[in-house]
Amino acid sequence: MAYSVSTPSFEGPIDLLLHLVSSHEVDILDIPLQPVIDGFVSVLSAQRDQIDFNQLSEFLLVAAILIELKSQKLLPGRETSDEDEDLVGWEERDLLLARLLECRAYAAAADVFVAMTEQASRSLPREVGLDDDFVVHAPDLLAGITPDDLAQAYLRGSAERPVPRVDLSHVTVDTLSVSEAVADLIAIQDADRATSFRALVDGCRTRIEVIVRFLAVLELCKMGRVTLGQGATFGDLSLSWVASDAFAEVTSGRGLAELDGYEIDAYEG
Repeated sequence: MAYSVSTPSFEGPIDLLLHLVSSHEVDILDIPLQPVIDGFVSVLSAQRDQIDFNQLSEFLLVAAILIELKSQKLLPGRETSDEDEDLVGWEERDLLLARLLECRAYAAAADVFVAMTEQASRSLPREVGLDDDFVVHAPDLLAGITPDDLAQAYLRGSAERPVPRVDLSHVTVDTLSVSEAVADLIAIQDADRATSFRALVDGCRTRIEVIVRFLAVLELCKMGRVTLGQGATFGDLSLSWVASDAFAEVTSGRGLAELDGYEIDAYEG
């Protein structure tokens, strides 16, 4: 609640007085400031036990602004004054209010520490300690260790560490050539040639051998040595060998020139 002042030309809250003076509705020269201050001091003395610091700081700020405005009117100086400069004190008021809020925060923290201190005062310290003849002996870390044990430990610690190696003994590497597989299939006698792909790979033991045989069959089909057929979806692949004069060209090596260097590396575990 703002402090009320009573003067011959104005009676009411002091913040309203500042507003009227700032808006030039009341002349500051018509307001005697000494009765205002004396009245506030008397009220402050009567309420010494219940001082409201917020009200006190607000009065001091408004009174300082009024004194400054009246001083500018009484003292010689600028003939005109900027109205914005007259209200510069409000910025100081905001700063003062911020400091008051910070002071309240510190006061609240102090109350918390006081409560913690009161709670700790209800704790009783332990007054009985260990017996006078109680002695704690640290364990002997070298108990039972001989010089030979120390020497062996040094040798193990200073020995060169072996280079880690990856064991690949379970991995087998097979290098198979499609050109060799084609030559082997052509070299088979007509009576022993298989008529189905299943019979052709019957003796293969690894998957890569089956793949190489399949690629060799495709090459033979491209060269016109065999024709392929499949009676049904996912059925057996049938082979029909074609006898032609190109057989001599293939066996001489000219028909296999495109397959030279065609090899497959297989890694199986």
